[in-house]
Amino acid sequence: MPLPIDYHMHPQAHSVKPYTPELLQPWADAARKQGVKEIAFTDHDRYCEGVNFDEIDKLRAANPDVKILAGIELDNDPVSGKAGRQWVEKNWDRLDFVLGSAHYLPPDPVMFDKTDRVEEFAKKDMPSACVTYIAELEGMMDRGGVDCLAHLDLIKIHGVWHPAEGLVPHFKPLLERIKREGLAIEISTAGWRKPVGEQYPHVDLIRAAQQIGIPFTLASDAHSHAQLAEEYGRLAELLRQLGIREVASYEKHRRKMIPLDLG
Repeated sequence: MPLPIDYHMHPQAHSVKPYTPELLQPWADAARKQGVKEIAFTDHDRYCEGVNFDEIDKLRAANPDVKILAGIELDNDPVSGKAGRQWVEKNWDRLDFVLGSAHYLPPDPVMFDKTDRVEEFAKKDMPSACVTYIAELEGMMDRGGVDCLAHLDLIKIHGVWHPAEGLVPHFKPLLERIKREGLAIEISTAGWRKPVGEQYPHVDLIRAAQQIGIPFTLASDAHSHAQLAEEYGRLAELLRQLGIREVASYEKHRRKMIPLDLG
C-alpha cells in the first residue's frame, strides 16, 4: 500500500506564482496517481504573497478524495524571515501545518545548500558550521509557531562531512528539545537527489528520535508535481526496516497518528 502523506512541497518552486487552479490541480492529480491521501502545500515563506487560502479551499472542494493542507515552510532567511514569521502569525488560524527550517549560516547571506557550494564546504570547519546550523534551528523553536522541523540534518547536503562519531552526538540535544517542545520531524526523500545521496535525517538520527518518541511526517520536498512522493517505494522499505508503523497527520496544527500498512 502506498505511503499516505507527503507534507513538504513547493507549488511555486522558487518564485512568486499566485495560487490558481492551473498551478495547484496537477498536485492533487499527482497525489491521486501516487496513492497519497494527504498533501501539504509548504511554499517558502518568502513567497507567501502567492499563497491564496480561498484557492486552496476551492481545490479541496474539487478533490474531496485528497486531504489538502494549507502550509508554509518558515525559514531563517535574513532578508524575508521576519516578514514571513509575521505572515504566519497573521494567518495561523488558516494554516494547517508549519515547517521550520534553516538554510542560512549567519553571517553568510547566501543559502548554504546551493548546489554550487560543494567545493567551498569541503574546506569548511564542518563541526563549527553544524553548531551554527543547530543554533539557527534552536532560534526557530525559540520563536515558536512551527509544527515540524524539515530536513533536520540539511547541513550534510554536500556530502563532504562524515564525522567518525556520527551525527547523533551533534544533534542529540536538539532532538531532546524537539521532544520537549512536542514537535515532529520529517523523513524526507529529497536527500537522495542531492550530493549526500541519503534521506534526511540520517538513519542513526531517525533511530535516536524513535527512542525518545519523536513523531515523524513523510516528505519529498517536491518543487514540481512530478516529484511528489518521489522515491516513496524506497522510503517505505526504509520505514519497514526501522519498524516505523505510524506517522503524524495534521489539521489546523492538531496532530494525530495514523497507521502505516507496510505489508
